Amino acid sequence: MKKILIVHAHPEPASFCSALKDEAKTYFESNGNKVRIIDLYAVNFDPVGGKHDFKSLNNPDYFKYQLEQVHAFEQNLFTEDLKRHMDDLEWCDTLIFNFPLWWFGLPAILKGWVDRVFAMGLVYGNGKGVYDTGTYKNKNAFACLTTGGPEIAYNGGRNGDIMEILFPINHGMFYFAGMRVISPFISYSPVRKSDEERNSELQRYRDFLLGIETEIPLYH
Repeated sequence: MKKILIVHAHPEPASFCSALKDEAKTYFESNGNKVRIIDLYAVNFDPVGGKHDFKSLNNPDYFKYQLEQVHAFEQNLFTEDLKRHMDDLEWCDTLIFNFPLWWFGLPAILKGWVDRVFAMGLVYGNGKGVYDTGTYKNKNAFACLTTGGPEIAYNGGRNGDIMEILFPINHGMFYFAGMRVISPFISYSPVRKSDEERNSELQRYRDFLLGIETEIPLYH
């Protein structure tokens, strides 16, 4: 049995991006796995890290976020709400970021989740390694995303290479933490597709999920 955490960042429950999240939940649960979903908009997640992340500060006179994260990890001083997100991250075997590509990156609410939850002391630093010696070598991770533009815009078009666009996520977040990084699932411009084509995309995602355990990872 696998433990799957889907961090979902789309404000519209009826969107195709949200349908992909639901498809993954159905797929994994139907195969006997446990699934947790953090719907960032539904829980009104605050993406801005700061002093409010901590029950108390080690140095109230000069605030340095990363050092306070290390201190909070050592002394159990993260707020209970934030700690629940960290507990979900620690719990999972597979981490999925489910989001629309906005301005060539993560929506701010999901980037803020990384800022606050991938905390120094918990995920890296303070004696913990990164990349090949990273904390989460036993976790899989991948991005599932939708784009506004068509596929040709990202593969030979003016938007650039999609894998270069996703490098900060695949390499700078997942692999930095030591995870086994699976190639992303990308649904290009679903808003311009017919219902039949969107159903085909959902089937393509099911086929993708079926192969994630045996696929050669991007990083490991």
